[in-house]
Amino acid sequence: MFRIALFLLTNLAIIIVAGIVLSILGVGSTLDETGALNLTNLLIICFVFGMIGSVISLLLSKPIAKWSTKAQVITDPRSQAERWLVNEVRDMATRAGIDMPEVAIFPMQQANAYATGWNRNNALVAISSGMLERYSKDEIRAVMGHEIGHVANGDMITLTLIQGVLNTFVMFFARIIGHIVDRQILKNDSGYGIGYFVVTIVMQIVLGILAAMIVMWFSRKREFVADRAGAELGGKAGMISALKHLKAESQVPDQMPESMNAFGISSGKRSGIQALFMSHPPLDERIKALEAA
Repeated sequence: MFRIALFLLTNLAIIIVAGIVLSILGVGSTLDETGALNLTNLLIICFVFGMIGSVISLLLSKPIAKWSTKAQVITDPRSQAERWLVNEVRDMATRAGIDMPEVAIFPMQQANAYATGWNRNNALVAISSGMLERYSKDEIRAVMGHEIGHVANGDMITLTLIQGVLNTFVMFFARIIGHIVDRQILKNDSGYGIGYFVVTIVMQIVLGILAAMIVMWFSRKREFVADRAGAELGGKAGMISALKHLKAESQVPDQMPESMNAFGISSGKRSGIQALFMSHPPLDERIKALEAA
């Protein structure tokens, strides 16, 4: 119920904010008085809706992450392990040149960790209880260094901007194709007919799939960079050992919420065409890249 309410509120916020922005910009209809497509207005409208949706998602990323993973932020360490974890994150954050992020533990036996937040100085790094229990201190230090690397490199913000730009062009070209089909093929001269809406929806799905492949390609590239940050901040041997440990446990079903997969240090294995939609490179490739570094 909470997920549905959050989804509806997010979309309502997008519509309201987009409406205000478009009103301020004085952007009206996408059709001019002759029924021709006004490309300038269309591009502005698509840009506003595409970017605002991504930006609102980014601004809500921390509370959504805490809720979806049931993460508990460590405000007052209750054990030696929690105290050690907070101190290690503080040390690495200082060395990476960012403000101290919130540190959290989420209840999950599968080994995983993630970073999120709307800017590098207001971030959250979290580790699963299973990883904290089973992994060595060197491995945990490197994994948290990997997450600090994501924060310091601004990966969450960059990913949001890429998604926003792609959203813009998906909406833009889907509507242009819909307009062409409606006017040139279906010969509709006034307003838009059902053909426009059907074609636009279909093309938005097709182009959206292609856009998702681009976003996931970028995400995979950033994982290699974050692995190098983990090796620099937490130790190369610890980072390689952590990835090998993750590989050894890779048969365990992925318990991370789907919406958080791109932010975790590990995600489920896929093959064939599904590999194009992986947010993470195969662990073997990441290990080889670190060993060769």
